[in-house]
Amino acid sequence: MSPKSELTSAGSEVTAVDRIFREESGKAVACLIRLFRDIDVAEEAVQEAFMVASEGWPETGLPPNPGGWIVTTARNRAIDRLRRESTRENRHAQAAVLYTQSEPDPIEGPVSDDRLRLVFTCCHPALEAPAQVALTLRLLGGLQTAEIARAFLVPETTMAQRLVRAKRKIKAANIPYRIPRDADLPDRLEAVLTVIYLIYNEGYAASSGDELVRSDLCDEAIRLARFLTDLMPDEPEAIGLLALLLLTESRRSARTTSDGSLILLGDQDRSLWDRELIDEGQTLVRACLRRNRPGPFQIQAAIAALHSDAPTAEGTDWTQILRLYDQLMAMAPSPVVALNRAVALAEVEGAAEALAQLDGLHLNGYHLFHATRAEMLHRLGRVRAADAAYGEALARATNLAERRFLEERRHLNGLTEERHS
Repeated sequence: MSPKSELTSAGSEVTAVDRIFREESGKAVACLIRLFRDIDVAEEAVQEAFMVASEGWPETGLPPNPGGWIVTTARNRAIDRLRRESTRENRHAQAAVLYTQSEPDPIEGPVSDDRLRLVFTCCHPALEAPAQVALTLRLLGGLQTAEIARAFLVPETTMAQRLVRAKRKIKAANIPYRIPRDADLPDRLEAVLTVIYLIYNEGYAASSGDELVRSDLCDEAIRLARFLTDLMPDEPEAIGLLALLLLTESRRSARTTSDGSLILLGDQDRSLWDRELIDEGQTLVRACLRRNRPGPFQIQAAIAALHSDAPTAEGTDWTQILRLYDQLMAMAPSPVVALNRAVALAEVEGAAEALAQLDGLHLNGYHLFHATRAEMLHRLGRVRAADAAYGEALARATNLAERRFLEERRHLNGLTEERHS
């Protein structure tokens, strides 16, 4: 397929540019922040470059290296802007122009470390934890403010204010764009691990769009997790995170049908699971157990390892999984952990016990909470209540693949017919 035909093969020119934006914007922003030391300049320049691409590529076709084209165009746009703003009083803009002119062409320069530097910059202790995660998802993951707001279950206006404050604080505090010294690494670790985990989550179950999975974010999160374990080889939580991502990733090819429809864990064809990733992930879990310094990511990795051990859904050791969720709740309690624990509880003690736990959670804005309630209500034969819960889930789901799944599940269970009978 030629570069130009690729632009129109998905149905519209915007589709191809949007795909490249999702794949390349994080790399480009990270590279330009290194060059200009200014988040706003980098973000705006990359946005401008993609605007130019959306106007020109449908006529000219894709360049041989779309990511490199974006970085070069964005750098040139940023330099032009800084030149316009540069005055004798604005020595910062002058210095930025001189600095970037002395830098090698960003197409040729390495960018692999830029993204990890960006993660550590966003996870500086001067920023509040929610802002650290949100800013990294915005800059590195290329997520829009509305998508991040949905991931955090907060209004879009709240998230927009949080992002603006975080960027201002980085500039005002002159937070350095670098991987911190060894002595400073432990203070940043929890935030960095959380950010990488959430990047993977957004890739594994995209908060919006037509497709369930964003493979670019999954791959990027695993790359960062591997880099982090190389940087901190004796840190069990870093190893635990990598194990969790690998074990989860091993199931990706079995999660959807050929048309992109979602398949639940219990219904997946386990012969499609990637045994090489499972073996690597389980080896890392055993390495964590030997260290005997348990943490939240190690516990989640152990849960994933138990799922990967089971030859069939019926053979899953739900009792041990429930114990691990109890341990996770004691160590890092959250409503989402409690929601996942309720799923395990249903397998061990029944849907009624699980529903009693669910009804005590405050997750009204989260579509998976309502979907889980719907499943428990259906198991208990409470048809009308299950139908209403599916309706609540559908009202909050913004990913098309998840919406299709919920609609099919609702129809399969005969709920809509019962409601109108």
